[in-house]
Amino acid sequence: MLIDRPIAVNRVMAAYRVHPAIALLGPRQCGKTTLARIIAGNEPEVSYFDLEKAVDQRRLENPEQTLSPLKGLVVLDEVQRQPQLFETLRVLLDRPDSETRFLLLGSASPALIRRTSETLAGRIGLVDLSGFDMTEIPSGQWQTLWQRGGFPRSFLAPDDAASALWRENFVRTFLERDIPQLGITIPAESLRRFWTMIAHYHGQVWNASEFARAMGTSERTARNYLDILQGAYMVRVLTPWHENLKKRQVKSPKTYVRDCGVLHALLETGSFSALSGHPKIGASFEGFVIEQILSILDTRNASFWATHAGPELDLLVSIAGKRYGVECKYTEAPGVTRSMRIAIRDLQLEHLWVVSPGNEEYELDEAISVLPVWMIPQRVQSLLARPDVSRMSEPEQSIVGDSMVTLGD
Repeated sequence: MLIDRPIAVNRVMAAYRVHPAIALLGPRQCGKTTLARIIAGNEPEVSYFDLEKAVDQRRLENPEQTLSPLKGLVVLDEVQRQPQLFETLRVLLDRPDSETRFLLLGSASPALIRRTSETLAGRIGLVDLSGFDMTEIPSGQWQTLWQRGGFPRSFLAPDDAASALWRENFVRTFLERDIPQLGITIPAESLRRFWTMIAHYHGQVWNASEFARAMGTSERTARNYLDILQGAYMVRVLTPWHENLKKRQVKSPKTYVRDCGVLHALLETGSFSALSGHPKIGASFEGFVIEQILSILDTRNASFWATHAGPELDLLVSIAGKRYGVECKYTEAPGVTRSMRIAIRDLQLEHLWVVSPGNEEYELDEAISVLPVWMIPQRVQSLLARPDVSRMSEPEQSIVGDSMVTLGD
């Protein structure tokens, strides 16, 4: 089965209008390599290096000699394995009238991000890639995406059992192989315990002391574990919004396991029936909705809002200077709450959507409406298409056709 990913392709192509090099970053197995091959398929001249292969590692032992003569598109896959390449790339990117463009693929790591920002500042654009989102899957399969997550091999598995097995193996491989390869020396079992705790606290406000006590470590160590999982695209840390209101506002972030399929693997809910009876189903739905909206918006300008008195808002985004709110309710017919009215008033929201698993969109108030989860892509894209909204990447204005992604990384 093939999945169309034109918006992801366009984000890369739009970034090339500004930078001669692009770093495509994301977790392993999210489709980076396949997407790079799609982009390369539209180029007349391509050179490809996979730094997990010994032969390509040898070819780049003298990188300047190997890369200097190349023209067209040069793809460097798993670039974090040879960080010394960044110095050579800086020299090559500074050549006048160069006809070479570089596409760097890498799993997120502290060293990769640091070297990119320090060595190639102003020369390289960063594009994040996650698994499939609702704009990329067949219509009507949002529940499968929610249950299995967006990693291609998990979503496209022949059945739920195969998907659950793949995700369990992914978690184990990530902890036992990928983390050590990033230069992080933490016992796999310790990090798995911490990751599982994050899953059970999914959608809750971060409490470093509570995690530290449960792990038998210091708060600093707990924060370090969180930073590792966040940097590897496994956990989303959603920051709180606070301003000068006459209310005591929550100032600690919320944490979510970014991929719901991985969340369900950590919670050991291998089927939708198991998920339906789990106490975290509402929090899982909330995380799924937030991840879908932020993936389609392609923005880091997002937060949540909560006060110690009770009123809260699951997601607050700002677009073209206007604030929009999202509440996630795992119920067929949600209604207006006092918390929603306070959020609209205090945060001066343009509109608030209550996302539910139902089938009908309807108004609850002049500024509040119920939005079925399957309508998220339509509603977000219609909002972005408004004439008063401008975006740096403009993906919807330059869709690249025939962008098909299959299994693999």
